[in-house]
Amino acid sequence: MEVNYNKIIQEKGIRPSIQRTVIFEYLHEHPIHPTVDDVYTALSPDYPTLSRTTVYNTLKLFVQNGLVQVVKIEDDELRYDATTKPHIHFKCEKCGKIYDIMDDEAVNSFATHCTTIIPHGFKINTSQTNLWGICEKCASES
Repeated sequence: MEVNYNKIIQEKGIRPSIQRTVIFEYLHEHPIHPTVDDVYTALSPDYPTLSRTTVYNTLKLFVQNGLVQVVKIEDDELRYDATTKPHIHFKCEKCGKIYDIMDDEAVNSFATHCTTIIPHGFKINTSQTNLWGICEKCASES
């Protein structure tokens, strides 16, 4: 089934352009949690007019409109994820890959627990759960 990326972008109130569409398509088709530079490096050979600034500004616009989410799993780089449904991220400390863990029960349990431990009057707007360790592939190579 073909995905209509322009329609998805429009439904979030964003005017589609060729560059916005290819950036969103890349994120959707490559769930590797890329950085701005990763997206730019992957797309610039086919889109020579694309700039890092355009990629950065487009991703920022997508985040502001809930089309993608920022993954803050490293100190020095932001990564981007087209899966906006709440989930857990696992980063392998050996190979550096980031994996999505889709477990509604765990995410809901964590969110519920958080609401019971924050001080009275506080309100949680967003949460992100990250785990670090060694992936199965890297563990088997050791």
